[in-house]
Amino acid sequence: MLDRTTCCDQMICSMPFGDASTHSTGGRIAMLSVHTCPLAMLGGRKTGGMNVYVRELSRELGRRGWAVDIFTHAESLTRPAVVRLGHNVRVVHVVAGPVRHVGRYELYHYLPEFAQNVVAFAEAQGLSYDLIHSHYWLSGLVASRLRRTWGVPFVQMFHTLGALKNQVAESEADREREVRIESEAHLMRLADFLVAATPFDRHHMIAHYGADPRNVRVIPCGVNLKLFRPLCQHEARAELGLSPASRILLYVGRIEPLKGVETLLQAMALLVARRPMWRSTARLLIVGGQVPSRAHGWPEEMARLHRLRAFLGLSDVVTFFGAQDQETLPYFYAAADVVVVPSHYESFGLVALEAMACGTPVVASRVGGLAYTVQDGKTGFLVPPKVPEALAHRLETLLDNPTLRHRLGRNGVQRARRFGWSAVADRVEALYRRVQPRLTGQPYRHAG
Repeated sequence: MLDRTTCCDQMICSMPFGDASTHSTGGRIAMLSVHTCPLAMLGGRKTGGMNVYVRELSRELGRRGWAVDIFTHAESLTRPAVVRLGHNVRVVHVVAGPVRHVGRYELYHYLPEFAQNVVAFAEAQGLSYDLIHSHYWLSGLVASRLRRTWGVPFVQMFHTLGALKNQVAESEADREREVRIESEAHLMRLADFLVAATPFDRHHMIAHYGADPRNVRVIPCGVNLKLFRPLCQHEARAELGLSPASRILLYVGRIEPLKGVETLLQAMALLVARRPMWRSTARLLIVGGQVPSRAHGWPEEMARLHRLRAFLGLSDVVTFFGAQDQETLPYFYAAADVVVVPSHYESFGLVALEAMACGTPVVASRVGGLAYTVQDGKTGFLVPPKVPEALAHRLETLLDNPTLRHRLGRNGVQRARRFGWSAVADRVEALYRRVQPRLTGQPYRHAG
C-alpha cells in the first residue's frame, strides 16, 4: 500500500522555487486542473480542449509576469513532482488517493486530501496566492475549500456542463451523476465569478443552474496562432506520408459517444456509396483515442467504432491514428481538405478553431459553442447533430469544390485571429483584477 504521507512529504521537499516564485510582477495564481493534467497528450482518455486552455492560458499569463502553479492529480510516481511549463509557470502533481489514473467519480472522494496537500505545499514553500482559478466541477470543489483556508477569491470555469451532457446522453452509462449536477449548481452560487466560453454557455448557466447573470463573464477559448497557422498542404501530406491525390477528411478529439464519431462513419459510408469513384482516393483520418493494450485490448468505444468501420465496409477508407502530440496536429489540419466536428455537445469547440487557424474549412454540428465558433457559410458549414445524410451532403459539396474550400479556409484564418491567447489573456487579467482588489491595492472581501 502506498504511504501517501511519505509521498506527500517527498513531493513538497523536492519542489524547487524556480522562476514561478521569484519573478512575479502580476500576482500569484493557483490554477486548479484536478482531474486532467495539462501535460497529457491530447485525444487520450480524459484530455482535450480543457488541457489546452489551462496550459496555454497559464503560459501567456506567465509571460506577462504572473506566477502560476497548476495543481493536478498525481498519476505516476516516476513523473517529477513539479514540471516547469514555461516562464513563471509550474505543473504541480498532487498526491490524493491512489497514484494512478483515477476516474472522476472516484477522485471526488479524494478532493479533501487534494486540498489539504495543496495547502501543505504552499506552507512548505512559504507561498501565498492572490487568487484561485479552477477548471471543471471537481476543481471548483477544491477551490471552495482553499478559499476558506486562504481567504482569497476564486474564479470558476466548467468547460462542460453535466445538465447539458445529460440532455444528449444516449444511454444510462453516458449520463452524468447527480453529484456532479448538484456540485455545479452549488459552485454557480459560491464562486466569485464564473467564466463562460461562449454566450450560449452563459445562457445555459443561467437557464439550467440559476447562475446570477451579473457574475458570469464570457471569455472565449484561445488558439496558439504561432503553432496553428496555414501550411502548404502538399508539404503537410508529405510529412505525414499521405498521398497528395487523396480527398482527406479529418476528425480530431477524444473517442467517446458524445463526440459523434459514429455519425461521421455513417456519413462516410453514404459518401462513398454516392461517389463510388472516390473510394480509391477518399480518406477519413481519426486522430485521438488510446491504442490497445495487451491486457485489455481496445477501449470499449474504440472497439465499437472499429467494428462499425468493418460493418460499413470502410476498412480501406478510415484510418485511426491514435492520440498525437500538439506539435504534430498542425500538419494533420493542413493536410486535410475538411475538418469534421460531429459532436452531440460542445461548450466551445477548440478543434474547429484550430482547424480554421490552419486555413481548413470545418463541417460541424450545430450545437453549443460550435454554433458560435464556426460561421455557417463563411468559415465552414453547420449541420444537425446525429444526421449522417446532412453531414454527407456538406462533405460532398466541399470535396467537389476546391474554390469554395479555399474561400472558407481563408475566412477561417481571419476569424481565428480574434482568438489568439494574447487577446484572451487580456480579458482574463481584467477579470482577475476585478475579482481580487488587492491586485490594485484594495483588500478582498467576499460578498457571500
